Amino acid sequence: MILSGLQPTGDIHIGNWLGAISQWVALQEKGEECVFLIVDLHALTTSYDKNELKNNVLDSAITYLALGIDPQKSIFFVQSQVKEHAELAWIFSTITPVGELERMTQFKDKSRQNKNNINAGLLTYPVLQAADILLYRADTVPVGADQVQHIELTRTIARKFNSRFGQTFKEPKELLAKTGSKIMSLTDPRKKMSKSDSNPAGYISIFETPENIKKKIMSATTDSGKKIKYDEKRKPAISNLLTIYSLFSGKTIKEAEKKFEKKGYAEFKKALADLLIEKLGEFRIKRDKLNSRKVFVREALKLGAKRAQRVAEDTMAEVKKKTGLL
Repeated sequence: MILSGLQPTGDIHIGNWLGAISQWVALQEKGEECVFLIVDLHALTTSYDKNELKNNVLDSAITYLALGIDPQKSIFFVQSQVKEHAELAWIFSTITPVGELERMTQFKDKSRQNKNNINAGLLTYPVLQAADILLYRADTVPVGADQVQHIELTRTIARKFNSRFGQTFKEPKELLAKTGSKIMSLTDPRKKMSKSDSNPAGYISIFETPENIKKKIMSATTDSGKKIKYDEKRKPAISNLLTIYSLFSGKTIKEAEKKFEKKGYAEFKKALADLLIEKLGEFRIKRDKLNSRKVFVREALKLGAKRAQRVAEDTMAEVKKKTGLL
């Protein structure tokens, strides 16, 4: 079982696609049993507008469906629609030491970023995440490097529960992307691409317009010299662009280097821009179709929640019996 939680934001960039979502879709297409949930309960830990959150959840569902998540092949639903997530999280919170939560790097970071709203949810966020994972007895969880600590805590919680109440949960493993996990900013190749970048020229959104794609790629930072060669230390900017070209074209870095060995930066950038316009255009077309079929999207989420509920109910029945609850 593969499981991943998706933040309720449709504003994702090509780094998100290459480093994570494309690999989730590939696992789904290989026939792996997959669970993908939009984690709206997690979104409550920081300040938000309730109407905006509601819209974001639906927009996120449209985004992930447009990118290839198939509700017929995977269980795809909204976290808050399956009450067992919160129920199991409470039980887990009674066996999780506060000290374990206080040492979480993300708790420290988010507390610094949200000094006026350091709520209990920020602290217990990893417990709910553990419930998300263990409720479906997932074997593998595709995550970014920043989430590895949370998966380690999930394994700790599973061991504590099993030790106290008897063997119930598997200890899941994290799955880190082998390729595309480090797509860097177009304006500063020393930092990862991020939609929170103060300079929007540093990232390309998955639904970026062709005009913006061309503008951003053509103005992307390059290195001294003219050779199109992969060398992270000496040529980090062109290496980043080569990585993007390689992953979107399906060619190896060596093949891309050979293709452009007698060409300059401008010609290479134009080819990369044209490639992105073509590939991302497919996603925009799918998203536009789904935007006109919101009834279908809501029904897909409702059916996904029913499928998830059946699994969650079975798990909770066992948990209640073992913990002494009626």
